[in-house]
Amino acid sequence: MRDLLRLLLAEALNATPPEHTRRDIRLPSIPGKGFAVIGVRRSGKTTFLWQCLADRLAAGAPRESLLLLSLEDDRLAGMQVGDLAWLVEEYYRVAPSARRDGSATLFLDEIQAVPGWELFARRMIDSERISLFLSGSSAKLLSSEVATSMRGRAMDVIVHPFGFREALRHASIEPLGPWNRLGPAERSELDARLRRYLVAGGFPEAQGAPDADRVRLLRGYVDMVVLRDVVERHGMGNIVALRALQRQLLASPGGAVSVQKSYDALRSAGIAVSKDTVHACMGYLEDAFLIRTVWVHTASERRRHSNPRKCYPVDPGLIAAYERSGRLNTGHALETAVMLELERRGWDIGYVRTPDGYEVDFIATRYGSDPLLIQVCAQADDATTLARELRALASAMTEEPEARAILVTLDASPPPAPLPVGVEWAPAAQFLLYELPER
Repeated sequence: MRDLLRLLLAEALNATPPEHTRRDIRLPSIPGKGFAVIGVRRSGKTTFLWQCLADRLAAGAPRESLLLLSLEDDRLAGMQVGDLAWLVEEYYRVAPSARRDGSATLFLDEIQAVPGWELFARRMIDSERISLFLSGSSAKLLSSEVATSMRGRAMDVIVHPFGFREALRHASIEPLGPWNRLGPAERSELDARLRRYLVAGGFPEAQGAPDADRVRLLRGYVDMVVLRDVVERHGMGNIVALRALQRQLLASPGGAVSVQKSYDALRSAGIAVSKDTVHACMGYLEDAFLIRTVWVHTASERRRHSNPRKCYPVDPGLIAAYERSGRLNTGHALETAVMLELERRGWDIGYVRTPDGYEVDFIATRYGSDPLLIQVCAQADDATTLARELRALASAMTEEPEARAILVTLDASPPPAPLPVGVEWAPAAQFLLYELPER
């Protein structure tokens, strides 16, 4: 084992950072903390670790002071935490630039492959004065638990599939100037690209793939998450119910979801399942980052739990992969993209249900920023639809007077009807590409 570790150590220290599409992910600037890089499988966590390594290299860190090692290597089967501790000592011995003064950085990918890694990682942060990046997701340890196992010693960094701007960057067509400097032709091209993004999504390997191949790829990702991160890890026996629930949630983004409603739907389809199983499955799918849920915005914990949640897939491309009717479902895909972009930018997200029965898609709050009331509308040229969406915003504005009310439309042309006082308009391409200017 240790001869193999010496070989892997030498290979890692001589490895050149691969070419990659730069991710718009911010690292927390809290000294003395490790970083737990988490997210759904195949979203690019390992590539992001390489990006962090390359950034430190560009800032002047010696190459020997930066070690990235993948521990999900079949040759490392049976590796123990003592081997990991020995590896660090060997690293310090063979790499003179890796001093015990806080200048060295250790990137451990798929850390959960080593039993007992938690105590090792805590010791590295507490006593070794080393910068530590961890990532992990498997049947043995869900990615979200990499952070919780560190008990406050690590801050989580979530890696989503590509957002719209990252997808454009990956295709080498990212707009470089501000929105108001873009010409009509550029905006039209971005509008067309956005419509494609809402179908294809942002998983890195799916970019540019033919439709049939992309659907097979994305369904394979979902199968891997469900089987390894739910079935194997939790010993799920009712796979039929789990699969049916997974398909239901991915194909119906933005819909109201409750345990009772899902239970009734499964039972009506002839699937035997208990409410406890439905509740557990929904939690497991969210823990594995396959779905994201949005709760009603309220100060009352009782009301929060008595209202249904809204559920979204972690990537809009999953909607088309599981939509069996053949419809594009553009409106729900746009709503999903907006919700995920808010999450990427660090907003806390809820939805609003007003006393007079109207609903606004999102209310987003973030320290230091005005709250946002966001209504997403794919068909703003339809007078009836537009009037309904604006009525909901106006109703919510009376409940949330401090919030900015924003109508986000798929069409890049302004809505045909005048907007109520206090309501701002943003075309979806602009909203997804740029932070809103301060008002």
